[in-house]
Amino acid sequence: MKLAEALALRADAARRAEQLRARIVASARFQEGETPAEDATALLTEAGVVLGELETLIRRINRTNAATVLDGGTLTDALARRDVLRLRHSVVTAAADAAAGEGQRGFRQLRSELRMIPALPVAQLRGQADYLARQLREVDTLIQRSNWEVDLLD
Repeated sequence: MKLAEALALRADAARRAEQLRARIVASARFQEGETPAEDATALLTEAGVVLGELETLIRRINRTNAATVLDGGTLTDALARRDVLRLRHSVVTAAADAAAGEGQRGFRQLRSELRMIPALPVAQLRGQADYLARQLREVDTLIQRSNWEVDLLD
């Protein structure tokens, strides 16, 4: 099985576990004289099986990520880089938006009103955001390619 397939199975298992949780909560109590819509005990048992499968997938995925070498590091390193690049891009973009006055009243109705002056260089921040977005795309492409090339470890 390829890593990408395992990632899809992990997402499905996590989604299934969440659905089971919601169904368990909905069936955990019922009115006297009524029957519950579903058997909460059976749902709990099913959730246990799904969560066991999820744990196994997560362990195998993590082992594979740690053992897979990409461009001088591991796949785990690339995932960390991608996560931090997303955060950096978000911070720089938010700073540029705030300095540009997006979402704020940016015009004066009277000359006597105070002007708002950016405390940060908007154009420079936009350029930095573009650079970070390009780096993010490159790292993400590398990760996606490896997901389809690497076999999942046991």
